Amino acid sequence: MRIEGALTPGCVVAIGIFDGVHAGHQEILREAKSLGKKVLALTFDPHPTTIFAPDKSPAMLTTLERRIELLRENGADAVAVIEFTKEFAALSPEEFVTKYLVENFAASAVVVGANFTYGHKAAGNVATLSQSGTAHSFIVKSVELQEIAGSVVSSTRIRSLLAAGDLDQANTLLTRVHRVTGCVVHGEKRGREIGYPTANLGSGAGITFNSAIPSDGVYAGWLTVGEQRWPAAISIGTNPTFAGVRNRQVEAYALDQKDLDLYDQIAEIDFGWRLRETVKFDGLEPLLVQMKLDSDQARSLTA
Repeated sequence: MRIEGALTPGCVVAIGIFDGVHAGHQEILREAKSLGKKVLALTFDPHPTTIFAPDKSPAMLTTLERRIELLRENGADAVAVIEFTKEFAALSPEEFVTKYLVENFAASAVVVGANFTYGHKAAGNVATLSQSGTAHSFIVKSVELQEIAGSVVSSTRIRSLLAAGDLDQANTLLTRVHRVTGCVVHGEKRGREIGYPTANLGSGAGITFNSAIPSDGVYAGWLTVGEQRWPAAISIGTNPTFAGVRNRQVEAYALDQKDLDLYDQIAEIDFGWRLRETVKFDGLEPLLVQMKLDSDQARSLTA
């Protein structure tokens, strides 16, 4: 188990996968903080679906490191990350409570979402957790699922919004702009040849590229590498104007930057606005005209 921050006996434990640390997760953390003691956010990695149904494993809204950072920013004094394995999943609800909430954390209170389940075959729920709380002298509070625009806020809903191109609504549920993290990898270098050098994201440098990617299109936002952050025009798609079959690419042009060498470095792309859909142009010249318009719009939006 990994612990970030100081573990305080008698803390309030907020439990969840917390992928995205969205508006609903933030309400759980606020409730935990309101109890007046140090808050420990307990999360799990990898996502449980990765273990039991890897072909259905969801693309993640945040990397683990970003999740920890966001949990700390939203009220957690410390974060505990339990490696989710088949052995961990086999623990009974009471074994989970005894080993972690009682012995490891000495929890004075536990805060979870109203749909929380735990233990072997998800046999535990808020009711059984409350019974364990009575037996082990800790308080249990459940937080009702938050609704925005008539539907429950969830990581699944945010992924669907991103896939549908509804960046505005996805960012609203996240309470911030969506971020995709990856390693800058070598592409076709066509952008460099036409005056718009881009950073292409993929796996590398310890990063597995499994982010929730917005739908194909052109976006305005920011590109961050290390301590450097630039306004950017961002493209997602297969570059249909050019002949040949290629994989879907996520690439960002740092506005007005021509000689950056970012290969093999970790980069973050923040998606602020969706500008347009991906279009196949009748040659390079109309594409260049549109790319200038896209860059001008991105420059104005990020100013």
